[in-house]
Amino acid sequence: MLVSTLSARTRVVRLETERLVLREFVEDDWRALYAMESQPDVVRYQSNDVHDEQRSRTYVTDSIASARAEPRMIFELAITTRGDEAYLGRVGVRRSESDPRLGELWFVVSPAEQGKGYVTEAARALIGHAFAEVGMHRIYGDCDPRNPASARVMEKLGMRREGHLVQNVWIKGEWCDSVLFAILASEWTR
Repeated sequence: MLVSTLSARTRVVRLETERLVLREFVEDDWRALYAMESQPDVVRYQSNDVHDEQRSRTYVTDSIASARAEPRMIFELAITTRGDEAYLGRVGVRRSESDPRLGELWFVVSPAEQGKGYVTEAARALIGHAFAEVGMHRIYGDCDPRNPASARVMEKLGMRREGHLVQNVWIKGEWCDSVLFAILASEWTR
């Protein structure tokens, strides 16, 4: 079950699945984001380093502002469970500047919530929204091959593995590989 609510006047996106509610960020989310992303193991495979309080506040402020942009290029939503609006993680799609029908997927969830299928459920809802409501054509994601959990999420979403780039990005003082996954709108509807 997926319930998608998009208010044309306020452009607020709220997606509901069987277990989750994906909602726009609110200012107080910085606290939970900080508690989670100040942990080195959580950000190990992200391009950013650990968050301090100010970085977390800025991240949430920027996410709120991007939801109001015209046209909206970033759809990043807080992952919460039904009946509890507490921030458990985030899932997002950034539309390409060169062609907004193309986009990049990302996700992160609290270590306490890993292994419950929340990320796959949240990403499935957001991808469905991006294809059906935003009109996107292709969504891709990448991950470090040392992060098999992220690769499994993308495989569960039906994304195909498109390639393995060798030492293509410098992150946290080392050259890292990237494994690329993607799915087309026409594949999603099957």
